[in-house]
Amino acid sequence: MNTKLKQYFPTIRTRQEILQEIQEDEILMDMFSSWSKSEQEQFLDFCSGARGVKMMYDFMSKEILNPEFHPERLNEFISLLLGQPAEIVEVLPNDGTRLADESTLLIMDVVVKLSDGSIVNLEIQKLGYMFPGERSACYSADLLLRQYKRVRKNAKKKKFYYRDIKPVYTIVLFEKSPTEFRKYKDIYLHRFEQRSDTGLELQLLQKYIFVSLDIFRSIHQNEDKSMTLRNRLDAWFAFLSSDEPEAIVSIIEAYPEFREMYEQVYDICRNIDEVMQMFSKELRELDKNTVELMIDEMQKELDNLKDFRSKLQDNNAQLKEDNVQLKEDNAQLQENNAQLQENNAQLQSELAQREQEINALQAELQKLRKG
Repeated sequence: MNTKLKQYFPTIRTRQEILQEIQEDEILMDMFSSWSKSEQEQFLDFCSGARGVKMMYDFMSKEILNPEFHPERLNEFISLLLGQPAEIVEVLPNDGTRLADESTLLIMDVVVKLSDGSIVNLEIQKLGYMFPGERSACYSADLLLRQYKRVRKNAKKKKFYYRDIKPVYTIVLFEKSPTEFRKYKDIYLHRFEQRSDTGLELQLLQKYIFVSLDIFRSIHQNEDKSMTLRNRLDAWFAFLSSDEPEAIVSIIEAYPEFREMYEQVYDICRNIDEVMQMFSKELRELDKNTVELMIDEMQKELDNLKDFRSKLQDNNAQLKEDNVQLKEDNAQLQENNAQLQENNAQLQSELAQREQEINALQAELQKLRKG
């Protein structure tokens, strides 16, 4: 399959050429040797075209989708996601939208202002954060407040109107989706916005788009590893998430415009020194973030167990209380039963006495009749 991709991208180097360059440089060889066997194979595969390069590598996505160098690419992608034309006019700093002590699983995080004044925060996450809804709502609120302060400040002597505040879009793409999203195995694109339960329409400004790229692949990838693409948005999702050579061929044959971006990828791969440095950093970040995510998940499981234990203790206390009540009720029942038996015995005695009296009266009546 290396040969097949090389037909489209002649700049791809062979595995032997790449290995030779690494072996001839002591520093590169030391770095290469420090990787696991699977990591070495992964690196050689994407540099040689045996496998394609997913944009889920941080250093690749930042090069290919840089809004300052290639705004037209993000313009198209954002336009397709929003379902309306979008043109980036400014890249905004995003430092204020992140908690200082938050470790990152982000592959890409960019905040841009569109020509209509709207703000778009585009994130690509390798591993989906826990509590994705709450987290996205917090950062959306932060962006909205920043826009409010900026617009009000720029108004200066002119009167400020709330209609000058434009929508804020939070767009999050997951390579591996959080648990909440994996429950919807047939849906990979989710759009959220605030709506009234009465039909009243107000211009509420916070909107969200979530894309589960892993679910997209499971739906659109064929048995031969090619991709079924219905439109350009599907092509973008495949471009961002798929590294199968067959999938890459599907994309560039259906939409040749994507070929330019892949060519840029393989041009980057020719600089082995730089790519190895970036790949090594990527591995360190992934290891760190994976461990921290596992810690978060274990903490969540521990919290769940503590909640379960607390509920179990409450249920146990209730059972003990119910058992005491049951014993009291049983004692009362036994007492009532004893009283009932006593009353029954007394009634039996009275009944026997009444029968004797009746028998005596009957005998006396017979004597009178005979006399």
